Amino acid sequence: MSDLPLAGFRVGVTAARKVEEQIALLERRGAAVEWAPALSQDPNQVDDASLRAATETVLDRPVDMFLATTGIGMKAWFEAADRWGLGERLVEALGGAEILARGPKSVGALRRRGLREMWAPESECFEDVLEHLRGRDLSGLRIVVQEHGQSLSMVAHALRRRGADVTVVTVYRVAGAEDPEPMFRMIDLIADRQLDAVTFTSAPAVAALMDAAGPTGRRDDVITAFQADVVAACVGPVTAAAFELWGVPTMFPERSRLAAMVKQLEVELPSRRGGLSIELDSGSLLLLHGDEVLLDGVEIKLSPAPTAVLQALVANPGNVVSRRALLAMLPSGTAGSEHAVEMAVARLRAALGTKSVQTVVKRGYRLAAAS
Repeated sequence: MSDLPLAGFRVGVTAARKVEEQIALLERRGAAVEWAPALSQDPNQVDDASLRAATETVLDRPVDMFLATTGIGMKAWFEAADRWGLGERLVEALGGAEILARGPKSVGALRRRGLREMWAPESECFEDVLEHLRGRDLSGLRIVVQEHGQSLSMVAHALRRRGADVTVVTVYRVAGAEDPEPMFRMIDLIADRQLDAVTFTSAPAVAALMDAAGPTGRRDDVITAFQADVVAACVGPVTAAAFELWGVPTMFPERSRLAAMVKQLEVELPSRRGGLSIELDSGSLLLLHGDEVLLDGVEIKLSPAPTAVLQALVANPGNVVSRRALLAMLPSGTAGSEHAVEMAVARLRAALGTKSVQTVVKRGYRLAAAS
């Protein structure tokens, strides 16, 4: 068993759906698995009466713009509308609008009904949909937003402030786990550094874990553990974004797939145990072992702020980490504004080389890791 890539590692799983598949993937690679569902086994609960009322409101008047956020939400909405005999009218109403979709799953659900999106971000982040609209005159436009299980009331409010007439359609609500005890146990395991990694396959699962950690009094311990010793492994950037609020660095694969996440853990966990080694675009070799940072074998001394930035960037080599996430990672007393992030990045570049950290305009920074 010792030749398996995850032998000797203990991994927490928070998924409620497809959990058997995920556990099997991890166990086949030698990992010991702790399972605690963050959400209900049937998390996407639809209120038929409320959804029908919202659908009829959408059909009352022409729609100028439609924001689709999830594939499962679109599929459930179309199926419900079909049951009520409103399916064709709904497709026709949305077909006359400018459609923006958050990601490939919502795009797929739309196209199966013959609807075409005008634009979708590569990042699959809803924030980038809103960024796409920034600068446009929305005055008088009727915008319909498909809510994705968590409230988008602040999004609706922001669009209304810009003059839009906004209708939010709540297709389903995400429900928490029926039995919270396994999650409380998971929180203790994370806080006590008894897990090497914890996997997350949805943003609501991240929120559920952090919500549960609050009443136990261990939320700060959980955050500190994720920042130092426990890997927060996410299936994709949307899930990872839910950790930004807490200043937690995350790991996620380029393709938002379960198998890709597990494959990344195969590399990440053994490399952390032996010291994390990353080849930079410049050809230099960056090695992190405990508190030591070595560049081509020479120890680099960093102050706390650039060290915090480096830890966040190496957790996602090659991927963009937002300024907001980096700001949350900075030590207390140094994180007054995003200018503090810029200063920390500048000091990190001075230590590692000016091209070691790349700026991605309007999004953040990434470590210039060799592909």
